Amino acid sequence: MSDDLLGRHDVLLADLDGTLYRGPDAVPGAVEAVRGAGERGVPTVYVTNNASRSPDDVAGHLAELGFPARTHDVRTSSQAGAAMLAEQLPAGAAVLVVGTEALADQVRAVGLTVVDSADGAAAVVQGHSPDTGWRLLAEATAAVRAGALWVATNVDPTLPTERGPMPGNGSMVGVVRIASGAEPQVAGKPAARLLQEARDAGSSTSPLVIGDRLDTDIEGGNAIDAATLFVLTGVSTARDLLEAPENQRPTYIAADLAALTRAPDDLAPGPRDGWRAEPDGETVVLSGDGGGGGPAGAPPRRRGGGALGRERVDGHRARRRRRRRLGPARARSGLTPRDWQRSASGHVGCLTGVRTRRAAPAGPPRIP
Repeated sequence: MSDDLLGRHDVLLADLDGTLYRGPDAVPGAVEAVRGAGERGVPTVYVTNNASRSPDDVAGHLAELGFPARTHDVRTSSQAGAAMLAEQLPAGAAVLVVGTEALADQVRAVGLTVVDSADGAAAVVQGHSPDTGWRLLAEATAAVRAGALWVATNVDPTLPTERGPMPGNGSMVGVVRIASGAEPQVAGKPAARLLQEARDAGSSTSPLVIGDRLDTDIEGGNAIDAATLFVLTGVSTARDLLEAPENQRPTYIAADLAALTRAPDDLAPGPRDGWRAEPDGETVVLSGDGGGGGPAGAPPRRRGGGALGRERVDGHRARRRRRRRLGPARARSGLTPRDWQRSASGHVGCLTGVRTRRAAPAGPPRIP
């Protein structure tokens, strides 16, 4: 067995948008990393929260980008949501589908009947569709109020577009939640069901969950007690990592998927020479020089700077002495100053030498 990260795992459970691709383009190095893993006997299961496209369509898009993806390698939240319905309803039961035809097809595939009215609906399943309007949300609300089982494929509040984040399925779920006073069962990340199905499909005993969002991919991986790799190629930033509550903290941190062939200890959060986090009342002061001067040939240093994760951090800039008060971040995360001291020193140390940048616009709506 190899002593790199890939050698510790028997399957990769990989997020899509922001991890493998951004909009219409593959993330640099992602195709090579996935293909390289496959050549070493570690397959990839492509796991997406988006219920708007069928597994066939998802696999086709991935294959166009160069990934070795087939339909049975894809797991969508629509599949997980339909399976949850089938476990709780008799065969042929009426299900009001709030979503695309791809979601409706998954409901039919498990032996249930698709309807478009609250009348007689035994359940409501809600997934993303750009065409969802008031009338269908009203039908869903009426059905849920009448006691129908309610399953949401995912609760992501936004989805990426070329114009920035726009309302995702979680925002539409919020409409029905507020109007009905009910809470849905959730199939997609960070709930455990989708990742459990992806793991069990390959009889994996040591999966690695990979993603760019702490609040879905990493939290979901933690929910199934799997190792997680957070990559800085998409939505969540280095600053988000410092603010993350315990259930969103990853096992490993890396710039991108090239980390699969690095030593696990190099990627795990932990103490690093040259960084220090100290509590100061209700804030934490982060300081350090990264353990030495910048590398030979590094560009000239610019005076000033920004918050960690808000602008590029690379080897020579990370080694510049910085002090950062993180009081508001601590308040949002709910951590004590002592918790922050442990978390910040480990996470920032692991980020030394990692290049990050703001995520580029993701292009037309794609699969999260």
